[in-house]
Amino acid sequence: MGGFKAAAVQMRSGTSPERNAVDLERLVREAAGLGATYVQTPEMTGALVRDKEARAASFTSEDKDIIVSTARKLAKELGIFLHIGSTAILRADGKLANRALLFAPDGTTIASYDKIHMFDVDLDNGESWRESAAYEPGTEAVIAEIDGARLGFAVCYDLRFPQLFRAEALAGANVLSVPAAFTRQTGEAHWHVLLRARAIENGAYVVAAAQGGLHEDGRETFGHSLIVDPWGRIVAEAAHEEPGVIVAEIDPAQSLAARRKIPNLKNAREFAVNAEAPRLRGAAS
Repeated sequence: MGGFKAAAVQMRSGTSPERNAVDLERLVREAAGLGATYVQTPEMTGALVRDKEARAASFTSEDKDIIVSTARKLAKELGIFLHIGSTAILRADGKLANRALLFAPDGTTIASYDKIHMFDVDLDNGESWRESAAYEPGTEAVIAEIDGARLGFAVCYDLRFPQLFRAEALAGANVLSVPAAFTRQTGEAHWHVLLRARAIENGAYVVAAAQGGLHEDGRETFGHSLIVDPWGRIVAEAAHEEPGVIVAEIDPAQSLAARRKIPNLKNAREFAVNAEAPRLRGAAS
């Protein structure tokens, strides 16, 4: 079981897919130049657009999307697995998908995943998001083969739903992906601890490419792209919000070793939930 070098690309995507494609190419080339054969970009690599009308005008179908065509070209030219963490794709039914795409070293698309959990939240200081108003949620977890490892897909808010990662780990995933555009507020509170928890719970590597900084549409994202090993140790971090690249070696044997030490995937048991507190013996009725 061989290893490989993974890269997480940190971006600050603006509102123009064309400009973001230029940034994507520059950073992916940098990652490949550092020896990475698996390169992951953040959620919404193509564009971060909060205005509904502008968003509708920016996005198109997968076969016409500039991020897709750029990624396909780069994967083939550089001979890498290129994982677009997500980009907005117009589906055949006219709805938008927040879609991750994985391209093989020959440029073919080998997997796609539509984000399942929609970020519908109301945060402090009036920050409010309704992702479900713009995107249609996915319904299927996805695992793909890369360089002798099995990659489980997720996107951003999916991170808060451990059952997704557990299902992927039980199905054989030993590398988990969490490309994201975490808000600054939630990132400062929860980003590191949640990513490390998902790695520890599942005895798997976690690769999480992030958006970072103040974006054209006014939102602020946390940055701090991370790669975490199966023991929960941070092995690479962009300890800032600026665009850039981090790399780390991925050794699938380390996942196997962690799962042997703590075999919680095997030790799990089914159980029922009793929602009523049991009455103490002898208590007055």
